[in-house]
Amino acid sequence: MFEKFTAEARAVVRGAVEHADRTGSGTVGEPELLLALLDRTDSPAAAVLRALGVHERRESVADALAAVRRRGGVSTADAAALAGLGIDVDAVVARVEQEHGVGALAVDGRAGRRKRLRRPFTAEAKSVLERALRMAVGRGERHLGDEHLLMALAAGPGPAGAVLADHGATHGEVVRALEESRGRRAS
Repeated sequence: MFEKFTAEARAVVRGAVEHADRTGSGTVGEPELLLALLDRTDSPAAAVLRALGVHERRESVADALAAVRRRGGVSTADAAALAGLGIDVDAVVARVEQEHGVGALAVDGRAGRRKRLRRPFTAEAKSVLERALRMAVGRGERHLGDEHLLMALAAGPGPAGAVLADHGATHGEVVRALEESRGRRAS
C-alpha cells in the first residue's frame, strides 16, 4: 500500500511514529497522525489546515488530543453527552487516576509495556490509512497524499475527527478548503 503514498504522506507516517516515540506511546494512533499532519508546512494538507485556522491552534489541538487520550478515548462531545446524563467523565477519570495512577485510562498502550523498537499502528490508524487510500482512488487519483490522510481523519469517528471538528475542520470543511486550494493552483 505504501508504494502509492506521496513523499508528503510518507513523511506524515514517519512523523506519526516519531510522535509516538517522543511520548513513549506503545502504538501509533490517530492522534499521532494528526500531530504529524500539523507538523507539515508546505503540503496540500498544511494549506488546508492553515486555511481553516487549525495550524495556528496546534497547541489547542495537541491539548485536546491529550485530554481524549487521558479519558480513555472519550471525546469532548461524548463527555458532554454523558454530562447530560449526569455522568462527570472528568470526575470518573480523576477517581480512577487516584486509585491507579495518572494516565491509567490512557488509550496509548503504555501501561506495563517495555519500550519497543517498532511502534505498531492501532486498528483505528490502519483504518485511517485504508480510508485515505479509498478516498484517493474514489477521487480518481493515482497516489495517496497527505490531504487524503487529513480527509480520512476528518471523516472518521475517532478522536482525531472529533478534535478536528471541535476546531472547525469537519470533513465537509476540509473537502471544501481542499477544492478551493486546488482551484487556486489550477488558475
